[in-house]
Parts: sequence; structure tokens; C-alpha cells
Amino acid sequence: MLLTVHPDNPNPRHLKTIVECLKDGGVIIYPTDTVYGMGCDICQPKAVERICRIKHINPAKAQFSFICYDLSHLSDYAKSVDTPTFRMLKKALPGPYTFILSASRAVPRLLKQKKDTVGIRVPDNNISRAIVKELGNPILSTSLPIETYVEEYTDPEIIHEKFGSIVDIVVDGGIGGMTFSTVVDCTGDEPELIREGAGSWEALV
Repeated sequence: MLLTVHPDNPNPRHLKTIVECLKDGGVIIYPTDTVYGMGCDICQPKAVERICRIKHINPAKAQFSFICYDLSHLSDYAKSVDTPTFRMLKKALPGPYTFILSASRAVPRLLKQKKDTVGIRVPDNNISRAIVKELGNPILSTSLPIETYVEEYTDPEIIHEKFGSIVDIVVDGGIGGMTFSTVVDCTGDEPELIREGAGSWEALV
């Protein structure tokens, strides 16, 4: 299903359709403030396994991130964050960043890597945040099952043509981007830049 959702004022009926799909173990492709991503409800292990099959990856080794509505989820899924790190997150989010933090026990075991970390994302995108708010917990997020993002994968109609048969809903929130989020590892003594993407590293340090 290709479902068009207004980027500024998402239709509550459409949001309900998406959230019901996620609660039933569905997999969606949806817009963020960077590229279109693939996601499911973090509380649905079978949906997580399905995404891993689609992408041919081992759940234990997968680099997933959690899309959160705001930083209120932080204490649920990340171990205690020190004040400088929290200030940095507050300054950067919502925005095109993924912060790697130490995972708490609330992170489903299936999603814990050997390093016991979790990637936290709060995109500056009304649609993805509205979905998470309505769902009541984060959605797991990963990139589309392609080698490289080219211009055609910014177009939700083309994304639907290519991947509509392997996911339940492609959420059309308009043309997406081609640059990934900036990834920052906050598990050490100092923040470490893992990947520079759409978010400015200089703005954080």
C-alpha cells in the first residue's frame, strides 16, 4: 500500500492505519529528515526478524537505530547519560543525527549487539515523530535494502514500485533526501564521530 501523508499535518486516520499495521507486526517504509527508512515496532520480534531477512543480516549484528518522538524515551532505552552528553543531544535533536548510547535492559534482547549499545534518533520530521507518538514506543529503523542511495530512492512512488511487495505500507511524505544521518558514539569518555552525514559535527563540539 502507498499511503500519502501530509508532511506538516499528518491525517490522524492515516496515522491510525500505519500504527495498527506496526502493532500487527507490519513493516513500513517511511520518511525521515534524511533518507527514507524501513522500520517496525521494536516490540514485535517477528517484524524485526522479517526486516533482517529482507536485508539478509543477522539481528545480533545489525546496526539498527530507534526512532523516538523526543528525549523522554532516553531513560527507557539508554543507561544513564551524563550531563554534557545530554546537553549535546538536547542541542542536536530533533535533527539529522544518530547517537550511539549504552543500551538499558528495556532494549529487546534480539536487538542488542555484542557491544550492548543502542542508536537513538529523533528526526526533524513530523510524519515519523507522529507515528512514534501514536504508537507509544520507538520504531526500529534501518536503511532500505539497497547498496547505495541514488536519486530515484528519494521518490516514494519509485520506492513503492521496487519494495511495495516486501513491506506492508510505503508512507509517501514527499521527496526524501540522499544523505544519511551523522552518527556519533557517546559510549566512551568523549563523543566520537563515526559517520559524518547530514548533521554538522562542528555544531556539536
